[in-house]
Amino acid sequence: MQIGPYKLKNNLILAPMAGVTDRPFRQLCRSLGAGMAVSEMVSSNSLLWGSEKTKRRADHSGEDDPRSVQIMGADPEMMAEAAKYNADNGAQIIDINMGCPAKKVCNVAAGSALMRDEKLVGEILDAVVEAVDIPVTLKIRTGWDSESRNGLAIAKIAESAGMASLAVHGRTRADGYSGDAEYETISIIKQSVNIPIVANGDITSPQKAAEVLAKTGADGIMIGRAAQGRPWIFRAILHYLKSGELLPDPNSEEVRDILVGHLKNLYDFYGERTGVRVARKHISWYSKGQRHGGLFRNKVNRVESAEEQLKMTNLFFDEVAAYETENKIMQLNEEHRRRAA
Repeated sequence: MQIGPYKLKNNLILAPMAGVTDRPFRQLCRSLGAGMAVSEMVSSNSLLWGSEKTKRRADHSGEDDPRSVQIMGADPEMMAEAAKYNADNGAQIIDINMGCPAKKVCNVAAGSALMRDEKLVGEILDAVVEAVDIPVTLKIRTGWDSESRNGLAIAKIAESAGMASLAVHGRTRADGYSGDAEYETISIIKQSVNIPIVANGDITSPQKAAEVLAKTGADGIMIGRAAQGRPWIFRAILHYLKSGELLPDPNSEEVRDILVGHLKNLYDFYGERTGVRVARKHISWYSKGQRHGGLFRNKVNRVESAEEQLKMTNLFFDEVAAYETENKIMQLNEEHRRRAA
């Protein structure tokens, strides 16, 4: 998949997610197969650019090319300034957020709320493209609600403005994340414009990834929530798309090693105090569905030191691994008994 001058190593993209796609998570997903990873959204309000939070969001040290930064706002001039600011600070692709359904974003007429004003959409896209000499991409939904699915109209505006690619989440803003994603609109958009189209929404498995690519004809797919606690989903999808075969899920030891590496990178990136707090949600996602996971989360979320958090995490996954090994031995013994009988 090509975005401007950048040829991605594959067509799997980590979706931008507020509070999730920080540099440690982007690097982890890239190492496990993602062809590109988009940053958390950065506000177009220049008063916030000096904050530690915004500085961290604009930190791309050690990241592979291309580095894509998402910006959010509703004023063309401010969005142009934000694009230039991020381009000057290492962004190689600017992504514009017109897909976020969050109330605090839509209440300031940004995110998916912009889809209600097609004239303003065009003004923002034109202003951003004019402000930078790097590729600009756009993320949208299929519309504001079921009565106003104008994703196709926005896609044509995006094409005219010179967007290097367009990602479409298969829901309206009113849908939020409920119900099933509808891919028909994405398919229509793909057939109607000549820029790369990326399909997004409910892609939770290798089989679903193949199905969505086939249904929509999209050039790529974007994965968000399904990568939380399962960053290896990218390599699993890649393997399935290439071979038609499913990779086995990582065993407990590998999950532990991936998580521990992730936690250490979070501590390095945020510092111990903030790193421990940010790590809690990731630990919860990784441990979801594991034996005694609820009890573990209840305990580990109370600790304040990186040392204790790591110790408890290692111990938990070691116990999970021991339980799995014991079960395998029991199954083998039972199989031997059946054969002997």
